[in-house]
Amino acid sequence: MTEPTRQYDAAVSANPHRPAAFRLRDALEAQSAGVPLAKLTASVDRLIGRYRAGGAAQAPILASEVDVLAYALYRMPATFAACQNLLQHSAFQLGGIESVVDLGGGTGAAAWAALEEWPDATVTVLDQVEPALRLGQRLRSDEPGGVEFRRWLAGGAAPPADLVTVSYVLSELTAADQLGVTRAAMSAARRAVAVVEPGTPDGYARIMAVRDELRSAGWRLVAPCPHQLDCPLVAPDWCHFSARVERSAIHRRLKGGELGHEDEKFAYVVALASGSDEGGASAPDEARILRHPVKRKGLVELQLCRPDGTAGRAVVTKRRGGDYRQARDARWGDAWPV
Repeated sequence: MTEPTRQYDAAVSANPHRPAAFRLRDALEAQSAGVPLAKLTASVDRLIGRYRAGGAAQAPILASEVDVLAYALYRMPATFAACQNLLQHSAFQLGGIESVVDLGGGTGAAAWAALEEWPDATVTVLDQVEPALRLGQRLRSDEPGGVEFRRWLAGGAAPPADLVTVSYVLSELTAADQLGVTRAAMSAARRAVAVVEPGTPDGYARIMAVRDELRSAGWRLVAPCPHQLDCPLVAPDWCHFSARVERSAIHRRLKGGELGHEDEKFAYVVALASGSDEGGASAPDEARILRHPVKRKGLVELQLCRPDGTAGRAVVTKRRGGDYRQARDARWGDAWPV
């Protein structure tokens, strides 16, 4: 660990109002105390092989308590970062969420993100892997806010909630089960559904299937889409976003990396049920920034998805004054006024 990283970690640890990302990191490290790193590394290597193979699982992916802990250490910070990012970009239109159900939520990364956005909400995490639910409970033991962890089989009925989330679940299921989980989320959601997948072409394809199901049922797309039309992107392009993840020491060792951070790429869709706009805000006339803004001397180049259903390049020059200053500060995934 470099000296600046040590100083940054020490400053964050000393802050009594630390962000949830660092509280989650501390909770994960506490749970891993005393577990041999070799065991965790072996589990991570096996899990990476399984996910790279793709396709629906023929056997439980998390076969032991060590597998569950290894998976949480390796993936939970990134899942949290992606969920926090997408909720921040859609919360304005969702309004005051009082209850959340996370389908297939495992150890509860999406629950952590939801409670950062709506601290007073009640959250229920549903999953079929009981060791994952138990670990999720232990990770939340020192946290405020009530989170209930309950066993649930994919496709089964879910309890009603204002918001239903499905995070990094669909890739583990058959096409039929993916549709079943999507419909279970829609049936349970009183106001909104949020689905997130890896930011790969395959993950984007799964999100597009969910998007089509939502549109065909009359739901209103909230994010990232600024319109209700077909996605304007054409292969080999695809819609995805990025969230910065600060790595802990054990995270770096399991990842086999030296950097103190990584960027999690993800694809997602958030939609409101028909007639459920009450309590939220209407969508302003804004585009969505689809890539890191390219900054050159005197200009900023943006790739936008627009409210009219088109996508393409926009250049903001210094002559546009306030717009140029705003473009210099804009980030991938932000809304952009048109």
